Amino acid sequence: MIKRKKRSRRIKTRTTMALAATYKIVLGSIAFAIFWVLAVFPAVPLLPIGRTAGSLLGAMLMVLFRVITPDEAYAAIDLPILGLLFGTMVVSVYLERADMFKYLGKLLSWKSKGAKDLICRICLVSAISSAFFTNDTSCVILTEFVLKIARQHNLPPHPFLLALASSANIGSSATPIGNPQNLVIAVQSKISFGDFLVGVLPAMLVGVSVNVLILIIMYWRLLSIHKDEEDGTGEIVGEDDVSSHRFSPATMSHISISNSMDHVQISPNNINGSLATHLDSLRNRVNSGDQLEIQRSPCGSIDTNDIPSPPQFSEEKEPKTEHWKNKIWKLCVYLVTIGMLVALLMGLNMSWTAITASLALVVLDFKDARPCLEKVSYSLLIFFCGMFITVEGFNKTGIPSTLWNFMEPHAKVDRVSGIAVLAIVILLLSNVASNVPTVLLLGGRVAASAAAISASEEKKAWLILAWVSTVAGNLSLLGSAANLIVCEQARRAPQLDYTLSFWNHLKFGVPSTLIVTAIGLTLIR
Repeated sequence: MIKRKKRSRRIKTRTTMALAATYKIVLGSIAFAIFWVLAVFPAVPLLPIGRTAGSLLGAMLMVLFRVITPDEAYAAIDLPILGLLFGTMVVSVYLERADMFKYLGKLLSWKSKGAKDLICRICLVSAISSAFFTNDTSCVILTEFVLKIARQHNLPPHPFLLALASSANIGSSATPIGNPQNLVIAVQSKISFGDFLVGVLPAMLVGVSVNVLILIIMYWRLLSIHKDEEDGTGEIVGEDDVSSHRFSPATMSHISISNSMDHVQISPNNINGSLATHLDSLRNRVNSGDQLEIQRSPCGSIDTNDIPSPPQFSEEKEPKTEHWKNKIWKLCVYLVTIGMLVALLMGLNMSWTAITASLALVVLDFKDARPCLEKVSYSLLIFFCGMFITVEGFNKTGIPSTLWNFMEPHAKVDRVSGIAVLAIVILLLSNVASNVPTVLLLGGRVAASAAAISASEEKKAWLILAWVSTVAGNLSLLGSAANLIVCEQARRAPQLDYTLSFWNHLKFGVPSTLIVTAIGLTLIR
């Protein structure tokens, strides 16, 4: 309790900071504006250098303009968040090699009982997988499966794509490892994995259920009409084809900032260049892995020792041995992952737990780990470093504190009206500035305001921030990277291409986001 009070006083001291010198305000605002433009519009024509370089540029300008010192810049980098992010990405790579996501794809089509049953399955599988493997990873893995299943049942794809993206966002709110903003919240708030899960899980479960109902009500007639009655295309895809693709989950798990907002429909001419490049890289690895993979290797690479030798006397015994080796290795991967989740639930240090699990998988694989580690998104880790420094520099200007001091009396979490005001601010800011910067800017201030009421209110404030900033991604197609991943994956799927328009998403996204957010707020514990 004494430590909590000291931490609250430190937070409050930071949040009541007076405005800095005029030159720091001006130069710090310029540096932050450059970071914001490149984070939201990474392919802006004037400076198309992307998000990662944009975050480093913002950080460098903060130091160059003397808004913060070099030592303060280094201190602003949150190593536990980077460690947790790295560990979960490595675990995701090995889970993909162990066919975890292939089994999830099969689960979607197993004994299906029609369109509405498929909607429920997609929402449930997407939400659960997102809670433990991040929302972006789930969308990368499952989008093509969903398209093939919709085609197999002669159904229009867009209700199922909306179900996948929206449920992935809602489901990822339940755990600290579900999305990047939750990682930040869990580390900064010191809320344990178990407390976080218990606090948000009821809202997540009810939110997914409400999301399913909204989808079924909005698309009832469409789900009752077979696609071949609408456009005459009724080709059926076999069940083996539905579950035959292999994906690399870590490739897209780092895209967490909203894409350019000046586009109304995602198409080949206007899709964000950075996103398209990552998807090209993903598809190239998938295709090469399907063609070259002879038997299991750590990350789709071919080891010369794995190439079958000429027939020997034991040629019937060899495949059986390799089969059982593969089975045992997969079992070890699943056991290590379960052990990691149990350790997180027990309250052990989240960052070191994830790192330990990832290194255990590296050792158990007993092969050169370089191919697997190359799949980790180091550009994401660098982006976070630059963002930490840039946001800390903007905090030093005193502008966020001044704005929060004006809004704080109307955003108290012990009143219904205050929670409503706070939720609206988070919702809007998450769609304008993206969710991770929103959490970094508001987190400490919202927590300090709530801590002045009680310790329980402080925890509730953090969980409200996690819930609203995550569900806010469903508002529009551009509100979440998971939405854009689903859209671009669907457009690029071979022989299954489908374009999900901005307006089709918005018609569903606005009512779903507002209703799910409001209901969830009443269940946050």
